[in-house]
Amino acid sequence: MSSQIDHLLDETRRFAPPAEFVAGAVAAADLYELAAADREGFWSDQARELLHWHTPFTEVLDWSNPPFAKWFADGELNVAYNCLDRHVEAGNGDRVALYWEGEPGDSRAVTYAELTDEVKRLANVLEGLGVGHGDRVAIYLPMIPEAVASMLAVARIGAIHSVVFGGFSADSLRSRIDDAGARVVITADGGYRKGKVSPLKPAVDLALGERDGARAQETVEHVIVVRRGGNEVDWTEGRDLWWHDVVAAASADHEAKPFPSENPLYILYTSGTTGKPKGILHTSGGYLTQVAFTHKVVHDIHPESDVFWCTADIGWVTGHSYVAYGPLALGATQVLYEGTPDTPHPGRWWEVVQKYGVTVLYTAPTAIRSFMKIGRKVPKKFDLSSLRLLGSVGEPINPEAWMWYRQIIGGKTAPVVDTWWQTETGAIMVSALPGITETKPGSAQVPVPGITIDVVDEDGIHVGNGNGGLLVVTEPWPAMLRGIWGDPERFKETYWDKFQKQGYYFAGDGARLDEDGDVWLLGRVDDVMNVSGHRLSTTEIESALVAHDATAEAAVVGASDETTGQAVVAFVILKQSYLDEHSPDGLAQSLRLWVGEQIGPIARPRDVYIVGELPKTRSGKIMRRLLRDVAEGREVGDTTTLADTAVMTVISRQVK
Repeated sequence: MSSQIDHLLDETRRFAPPAEFVAGAVAAADLYELAAADREGFWSDQARELLHWHTPFTEVLDWSNPPFAKWFADGELNVAYNCLDRHVEAGNGDRVALYWEGEPGDSRAVTYAELTDEVKRLANVLEGLGVGHGDRVAIYLPMIPEAVASMLAVARIGAIHSVVFGGFSADSLRSRIDDAGARVVITADGGYRKGKVSPLKPAVDLALGERDGARAQETVEHVIVVRRGGNEVDWTEGRDLWWHDVVAAASADHEAKPFPSENPLYILYTSGTTGKPKGILHTSGGYLTQVAFTHKVVHDIHPESDVFWCTADIGWVTGHSYVAYGPLALGATQVLYEGTPDTPHPGRWWEVVQKYGVTVLYTAPTAIRSFMKIGRKVPKKFDLSSLRLLGSVGEPINPEAWMWYRQIIGGKTAPVVDTWWQTETGAIMVSALPGITETKPGSAQVPVPGITIDVVDEDGIHVGNGNGGLLVVTEPWPAMLRGIWGDPERFKETYWDKFQKQGYYFAGDGARLDEDGDVWLLGRVDDVMNVSGHRLSTTEIESALVAHDATAEAAVVGASDETTGQAVVAFVILKQSYLDEHSPDGLAQSLRLWVGEQIGPIARPRDVYIVGELPKTRSGKIMRRLLRDVAEGREVGDTTTLADTAVMTVISRQVK
């Protein structure tokens, strides 16, 4: 099958960065030239400039056994020391590391000195429990300061953390604990979500309990429990420990010992398309280098003045790289928020921005579109003038959401950086640099300096400007995954076999290069539709639908069709203001015609279904395979990873 993906959507709007922003920007245009002239030397300079090395490295990249890379392999460092101690030693201990806001409204400001103290104490607790270099610790916590402290304490002693999102079930938790062979689990009695306390310790007990007459999990020796929700919990004497008892009683004296640059830092599980979740393995020196560099230049971080807020949970890679590690490596101040965007009211996020004077906001297109659905009246009630830069992450952002974000949240002046990267890449790979790049709504644009990206056909041949194909990374990069935990063959097969001859990493995403050579993401290749011989991107048709004034959000799938092979089927959420004044049937027909006018008759949906919600995972990604089941009249598949498992029942009923 041809890998060429037809391009239907034209976007001509351009936004140069404001002169005032350019004058104070962190990144300089010569970064691209420096990286192009000597890529390894460029990353070597970043590693030395941004991090403290207990033992300086002499070699940069070892690619002698591809696809298993080693970066700065003979150097030694301590990740937690880089994120904490060195800032305190430099006299910045009083700087706020975390402005924490609980969902009910309780809050704490945690300084670098306080966070360092807590991490040292927890490190002593873990070592006292027998956790050492290379051991695994599972972390199953809400978005509270103890979550970040737990990650850093594990890193401090050279152990490996496996963070499991607090919304996952006991079964999901058990499979991740089993696969990693965790010795300790750090959890809480519960965490606040949508105005209620969501229980966590009971899920841990279930995950570690008996099954079929035998104990399900043999490796876990201790469970450390943070008191957050005030829930009564079952207690296993000798195994379970209260955080407030053991951490407070521990010594605050702990030396951060150096570990090799390639020491494993964390395992993060990402759902496989088939079979068990994949444990993505990241190591220390290369990962921290690229995370710190990209955070600095893409988010334009001035540690002494910025208040950064990445809205991602630490259960996802975005929370690892741009909550736990990137901001703290730079000594920046950030906001940590526990709850959901609409609790206790729909303006909660903007209230937080106003309260803490957030200057840089990094969030997902899903969240932006949900705010569009509510309308601009809500954010307009709050003072968002502190915001000087906006970022997008998680999936391609459609141009209209990009524009709404810039105009309503960014006051028509704040640059928007749309970033492409993955759990596997570890850090941002493609993004505008806000003080340099003329931005284009909906485009991720250019590889960050030191990263080499291409769009190729099925044979690995460059498609050329103006064409679409498969997105690949052509050279090893510092934050790249080092494998799938315990399964090197799956690692090679999943990411490297397709372009083994060229040595390219294949991301699984489709993309196109515009006439300037800038990158536009077209979504997962699995989601590309073949309509009458044309390969169409769901992303472009969804963008056209959301460009209609009535649409808040849309998801498009290809469904089997006797005439065209596949037909376009759209599921659309309408803005409340339009639902109040128009009939859904009339709007559905209008949207069909609209898509035909915007991007051509070939893309016109066969069916448009008006729905109240879309099936999303807890990280906000739309599960199109479930919508495909509905569109083709099949029984709906596994819904366990959905944030709301009942949503598919409602959609199926609406479609029928």
